[in-house]
Amino acid sequence: MHDNFLKYVLDDLHNKQLDITQCTYVLPSKRSGTFLKKHISNRLKKNIFSPQVLSIQEFIGNLSGLNQASNIDLLLLLFKVYKKLQIDESDDFASFINWGQTLLQDFNEIDGYLIPAEDILNYLSAIKEINHWSASKEKSELVENYLQLWKNLETIYNDFYVALLVQKRGYQGMIQREAVKAIQNGNHRKTDAGPIIFIGFNALNAAESTIIQHYLEQENSHIYWDIDAYFLNDPIHDAGLFVRDNQYNWPYYKHGHKIEPQNNFLTKKNITITGVPKSISQTKYVGQLLESMGQQQDIDLTKTALVLADETLLNPMLNAIPNNVPEVNITMGMPLNKTVLYSFFVNYLELHLNVSERGWFFKRVLEFISNPYALVLSSEDQGNFAQRMPKDIKEGNLLYINAEILSKYPKAQDLLSIIFPSAEISPMEWINNCLLLIKRLKTIYQDEKNPLELEYLYRFYALFNQLGQYLDKVDFMGKLKSIKNLFKQLANMETLDFIGQPLTGFQIMGMLESRNLDFETVIITSVNEGILPSGKSNNSFIPFDVKRDYGLPTYKEKDAIYVYHFYRLIQRAKNIYITYNTEPDVLEGGEKSRLITQLLTDENLKSNITHTIASPKISIESKPPIQIEKGIQFMEDLKVFAQNGFSPTSLTNYIRNPIDFYTRNILKINDLEEVEENIATNTFGTIIHDSLEQLYTPLVNELLTEENVKGLKTQVADVVKHHFEKNLSGVDVSKGKFLLVYNVIIKYLHNFLDDELKQVKRHQIKILALEERYEEFITIPGLDFPIKLKGTLDRVDEFDGTTRIIDYKTGRVEPKNVKITDWEALITDYDKSKAFQLLCYAYLYSKKHGIGDVQAGIISFKNLSQGLFPFSEDKNTLINADTLATFENYLHLLIGEICDATVPLMEKID
Repeated sequence: MHDNFLKYVLDDLHNKQLDITQCTYVLPSKRSGTFLKKHISNRLKKNIFSPQVLSIQEFIGNLSGLNQASNIDLLLLLFKVYKKLQIDESDDFASFINWGQTLLQDFNEIDGYLIPAEDILNYLSAIKEINHWSASKEKSELVENYLQLWKNLETIYNDFYVALLVQKRGYQGMIQREAVKAIQNGNHRKTDAGPIIFIGFNALNAAESTIIQHYLEQENSHIYWDIDAYFLNDPIHDAGLFVRDNQYNWPYYKHGHKIEPQNNFLTKKNITITGVPKSISQTKYVGQLLESMGQQQDIDLTKTALVLADETLLNPMLNAIPNNVPEVNITMGMPLNKTVLYSFFVNYLELHLNVSERGWFFKRVLEFISNPYALVLSSEDQGNFAQRMPKDIKEGNLLYINAEILSKYPKAQDLLSIIFPSAEISPMEWINNCLLLIKRLKTIYQDEKNPLELEYLYRFYALFNQLGQYLDKVDFMGKLKSIKNLFKQLANMETLDFIGQPLTGFQIMGMLESRNLDFETVIITSVNEGILPSGKSNNSFIPFDVKRDYGLPTYKEKDAIYVYHFYRLIQRAKNIYITYNTEPDVLEGGEKSRLITQLLTDENLKSNITHTIASPKISIESKPPIQIEKGIQFMEDLKVFAQNGFSPTSLTNYIRNPIDFYTRNILKINDLEEVEENIATNTFGTIIHDSLEQLYTPLVNELLTEENVKGLKTQVADVVKHHFEKNLSGVDVSKGKFLLVYNVIIKYLHNFLDDELKQVKRHQIKILALEERYEEFITIPGLDFPIKLKGTLDRVDEFDGTTRIIDYKTGRVEPKNVKITDWEALITDYDKSKAFQLLCYAYLYSKKHGIGDVQAGIISFKNLSQGLFPFSEDKNTLINADTLATFENYLHLLIGEICDATVPLMEKID
């Protein structure tokens, strides 16, 4: 029994009487090689030159004599080869990159598994032809192009392969295929090193398997599998799947050699499985776990590893690590497209892709300037433009930001000229601007001594330089749009590699970085279906059954790889902490992983496992309603307000919720309105009110006739357009959503005038006033200061001799809103606010003109066909002196309550 696999290998070599300093070691990854060197150096009595320690990729690369090409170089070359065939002229690099990446992966697998390319590619072409067989003899251009692509796959593959060979470069599978050819022809680079020791492999493709077997047949090579007898001897356990296959199929094992498994899995362990709601909570939980570990004597944090199955959790994890963990060592890559800096550049790109002759679209501008990096750039000496601009955009209702608006920030002109250049920019100019922004950020973060941010900036600096070099080489990226996919792909493929001190401190790593390494304490997060194992992801053009026929790995084999890594991690550990997300999420994996279920149902482990669900402590306190005492300041403010005047709206605000009245009417806190990209209801209403006022003004004090109302209809379009531009500067009513709204308003006004025409035929109507403002001082018993009541009446007319006060509403109105049966409800129930407003208007009108009997009603544009909704009390629609006297009493009660210093403002809770 060994608590460390690499030590076990060295002990066994020593027992075989091999000189460990003279061997060549081949391992799955460079990282495990670093640890192996450490173990070798611990055994040495004197200094020596290090033996050769290679990753399998380096070893095979040496045999083939080819260099690995970068992914993006491969894609550019593949695109060149594809374009030569002229299958589809409209194909550009931006759309090719989406499927070219998948094709590249398929070529990689075909080569790595040594499959004759012409066989499988012609087979694929035949399948596609059958799938696309259609009843009509004529194939559409799209189908024709599609089938042409499949017919030409073999040509694409061969031309691509040859082009790479000429450059002495290749992708991984091709390098492996060439290495196998070299070995079989005997013209590979011979190694004069001593015995070759292969250590800790699991899933090998056909090429790797052939190469390793070739060396094993020569007497002085050895191979060590990191496999526990518990998995190897179980015919169905996925963790042993690949090693079992090799044991049955390799001639080396048929001729007397034996695999020597370890026996560590069933030793005493403490396994804690914890379900935690949501991904981020797992990082918080691990933070608490590490804090408690740091205080325990028996746990050594330098022999502890945290394995993030979901690598996107690295950033939140770093923030959750407690201070009592002295050294943290990250050895994993974080994809660049998972960083905030990436979103900064994507926002910047979107900003330029959404620019028109009218300027930059406000949404993209807001997105960009709200990014943390834009806020960092917009410092004090830049006039804090990122804080000021959103407010200016909202207040000015600016749909597009142009040079004139940008000139209002004089301090930031040099920076804004980079962010918002005056002309449309090419991809190369965009890259140069990004580099200029990086330079400015670098200066800021150097002053702040922020190494992590500088590391991010450096990676993107390198990325943009790389992008610039590619643009120089190619001629098919003239438009900014075409660089978008390339940038996204590059950021997806490139990682920010944290280069730590792998031999010291507490380790944070991804699943694959843990190969061959052993730790006393292991924490594994995000053990959910779809993350670990990663489940079915079909990014391949080769169907499942074809893969199976040709011996290519399917998602089943890919799952088995993760199962192996998972079990290998825990087989020698003493303390194992596994967390999973209890809330299945479409994006973040499903329910807890089958690996957890497998552990929980394993009879041999039951005594070692504790399974818990962590849930945050949540205490729900019922909040009492807000109560505000009316202090001296409030009463002072109220007196000023009362002198300016109570409007019906301010009084109904109080009826709805006294706190609303306090914040809106006394403190004057109004929500800053959003930019009206869709028209807001109040603006919609304003345009209708203003248009009607302009249309009817020439007819005040005149009788309405069919002629003059018909005359109004011809003016509607121009009047509405004028008020549209007045209320919403910078919008275009000739297209898009605003055209629809414009047409709706015109339709409303035509319907209104049609209705007016019907009335004019049967009734005598005379307009008395439009949008007239009324003010009256009223005396409230018990109050020592004057109260003004004010209101604006939309329209007053005479209808067959009866004075009517009309209020326009663009929202829906129901008859119950304007009917009163219980007067108490008028000042307590907000549902009656429309009746309250109408009575206010009638009250103001009668005070000024001394007229008793009036009618007051609402015309609702949502239900014009129902005509006027008149105020009524017990079915009586005339407002007479008695009605107004009763209303006055209730008005006094309401204003008296508002102005009573002893009655606090109480929040109304629905």
